[in-house]
Amino acid sequence: MIPYFCALVFLAIPLMWCEWAMGRMGGERGHGTTPGIFQLLWQHPVAKYLGALGILLPVAVGCYYIYVQSWTLAYTYYALMETYVGLTSQAEMSEFLTSFQGRHSKWGVGGLAYLCFVVTMAVNTWILSGGIRKGIERAASWGMPILIGLSVLLAIRVLSLGTPDPSRPEYDVWNGMGFLWNPDLSRLTDAKVWLAAAGQIFFTLSVGFGTIQVYASYLRSTDDVVVTGLSTTMVNEWGEVILGSTIAIPIAYAFFGPQGTVDVAQGGAFNLGFATMPVVLQQLPWHVAFGTAWFFLLFIAGTLSQLALMQPLITFLQDDLAWSHCKAVLVTSAVIFLAAHVPILGLTSGALDEIDFWAGTFGVTLFALVETILFVCLFRPEQAWEEIHRGAQVRVPQFFRWILTYVTPLYLLVLFGVWAIQYSPTAFAMEGVPPDEIPWRWGARLLLLGSFGIICFAVRQAFRSGVASGGHR
Repeated sequence: MIPYFCALVFLAIPLMWCEWAMGRMGGERGHGTTPGIFQLLWQHPVAKYLGALGILLPVAVGCYYIYVQSWTLAYTYYALMETYVGLTSQAEMSEFLTSFQGRHSKWGVGGLAYLCFVVTMAVNTWILSGGIRKGIERAASWGMPILIGLSVLLAIRVLSLGTPDPSRPEYDVWNGMGFLWNPDLSRLTDAKVWLAAAGQIFFTLSVGFGTIQVYASYLRSTDDVVVTGLSTTMVNEWGEVILGSTIAIPIAYAFFGPQGTVDVAQGGAFNLGFATMPVVLQQLPWHVAFGTAWFFLLFIAGTLSQLALMQPLITFLQDDLAWSHCKAVLVTSAVIFLAAHVPILGLTSGALDEIDFWAGTFGVTLFALVETILFVCLFRPEQAWEEIHRGAQVRVPQFFRWILTYVTPLYLLVLFGVWAIQYSPTAFAMEGVPPDEIPWRWGARLLLLGSFGIICFAVRQAFRSGVASGGHR
């Protein structure tokens, strides 16, 4: 949590303002994605190819996130139909998840899991076909109130739980809050923790992906990006930190104790969401309602995130290649659908983990460093500061200008430097990876490299043809 809040203050908030400002600036000149926006910031041929990362990263993350999103749809149905009722241990629920995924099948994917993936893909495509206003905005206007309402409902229920087992009074929800919030200062020397914290906050706020620029490109020149960026950040933090941290870890502590909670946390988000929470929620009155609410909450959150991940490629195809909206949506959906088969079929062989690390953690942090250098250093700090405040009703305190100019880029540089010393040899060489996983992990890496090459080629064609020159939006 300490690295998380450091990343919030020194990375997320300044970057949120930068991305909203550069997105608005790009939209006024006919560019809604980072290849064109970066070219505006830095008049150099390589700038647009650096911007190609802002299309690659959301597509790469989206190609596995769509599959995880489909699990939440299936489990919403399972919870409502009481399919897993009676499975009262984490081991049983883990085996249920494994069976659902079809890991033991010939193809490595279950029939029902694949069907839910196809249905989820169709739902996302249908929403995106409505465009920004009739698609994404309408989905958010319905989804966000439901998401917040279900989160508040679950948080209230957890806080009122008390001590589920009177024979173990120390297994209390409030002790669970202490378990989460009491710091372990010895972990602060681990670069991987800092990198993961930065990746987490980038993912939940969608900074470092190239998605904020897409939404901001639809702003008017007089719209206030200071208030918009800060309010977006604070609402997200309220949902993630206040509501999110009140639900999963404290309730796990109340039922499983400190060591059990450590085991749950070390098992990863999948273990917590799909194995632990169903077991815990079954022990509450109205467990069907709470279980359904939990997984439907995850499905809504996943849907809104997936829509944001798919939008940069759609916008690039429309703005820079002059494709119709319908064609751009269908091609983007087809790309995500086909690429998703690498993590789907290679789920047991580490393909998903490989893409998640290089795109969802390492990649977004690298992209954040690139866009910071371009917007603050090459575009110049005074121009960046002026662009952020254009149309602003309030001014950002001056110390944030110092943070944006010096602390944010240095923070990212140090983060990468320490990580390179501690972990890069192991990560690049795949030390400790089982031999049967290596081909799938290399397949995931080649997928990322090949996708980046294709996007760079499309960027080159767009600028050569003159379509991406701006002004046509």
